Amino acid sequence: MKVYIIFYFQVHQPFRIAPYSFFDIGTGKSYFDEDLNRAVFNKVSDRCYIPANNLFKELILESEGRFKISFSLTGTFIEQAKLYRPDVYQSFVDLWQTGGVELLSETYYHSLASIFDLEEFVEQVDEHIKLMKREFGHEATVFRNTELIYFDKLSDVLINFPNLQTILIEGADRILMGESPLYPRWSANHAHLLLLKHYKLSDDIAFRFSDRSWPEWPLTIPKYVRWVKDLTLAEGQGRNLYLGLFMDYETFGEHQWAESGIFEFMRHLIRALLKEPMIDFLFPSEALKTLNFTPKTLSVPTPTSWADTERDLSAWLSNPLQWNAMKSIFDLLRLAKEKGRWDLVPTIRKLTTSDHFYYMCIKYFQDGDVHKYFSPYPSPEVAYKYFLNIIADLEEQLED
Repeated sequence: MKVYIIFYFQVHQPFRIAPYSFFDIGTGKSYFDEDLNRAVFNKVSDRCYIPANNLFKELILESEGRFKISFSLTGTFIEQAKLYRPDVYQSFVDLWQTGGVELLSETYYHSLASIFDLEEFVEQVDEHIKLMKREFGHEATVFRNTELIYFDKLSDVLINFPNLQTILIEGADRILMGESPLYPRWSANHAHLLLLKHYKLSDDIAFRFSDRSWPEWPLTIPKYVRWVKDLTLAEGQGRNLYLGLFMDYETFGEHQWAESGIFEFMRHLIRALLKEPMIDFLFPSEALKTLNFTPKTLSVPTPTSWADTERDLSAWLSNPLQWNAMKSIFDLLRLAKEKGRWDLVPTIRKLTTSDHFYYMCIKYFQDGDVHKYFSPYPSPEVAYKYFLNIIADLEEQLED
């Protein structure tokens, strides 16, 4: 029996919109705040992308490839990296060339097209596949939807991409019904293997590492290694276990600052885990080859995600502002295609990125604080107002 650790990191940056007033409509003002986007990208590059890439490259080379990680790089991230920080783009190329990295497929624009427009969803997945081929010469066999959103219909649609064999999903309690996320499942149609996130052990690093009010703080190397090894105690049939540690890449250096010790923690944690004979690191695509049991079938009739405590769509669709903005932009995208305005389609697609609707979320308590942390706008209402004014300008262009 083995414990296979699957490290997956989401790497994404949106094109944040500019303060766009009613009086800007029809003036030709840019929809996107280039100064803000450049500043954010530079900040995160210096805090996270460069030091994290250097660290993981060091560990991959030091372990002669035994340490493995996987990324999904959104199209909007790649565009900004090439635009603002070519050194960051090159650092991901260098990391990929170590052989210790697997690149995954997702929607190019990190959108919720899978919920609102399945035809657009297929187009965005296809565009991302072409991007990965063009930039890295790679065609993925593993898919990760925006924000880890998954439901049964998604697997049906992804049959259009025969190379995609595996899907990463959230190990939400409501779909597991008390069972463990450590065992891969077959999708309801048996077309894809589902690898589940172990949200507790993922979030211990991603969210709780520097939280001094957490009863387990400080998180030490021996403690975390023990937690991983203890996962085997409930397995009496010798089945391999698949520990999905999925998180935003910005965990390292941005959400958890370097001063918290996160980089040194990861360096010594990986080295400690590599010393354990029962623990190996795995690419998501390798799970199919290492199964020593027949997975159960898992049906997910309604969408799950990795966002907020509900792990559903409420981070983007819990209030009328979000619903109206989301419906309006996808209606506008369909209209632009119908009218043959392909010059406007890339711009509109940047406005389908999930972050725009995340900024419009009105929640309280811990989830609300997280939304405020990520938003560059004074309030959800202000983010909505700017977005609707941009839609009005686009509508005028389509009328012309």
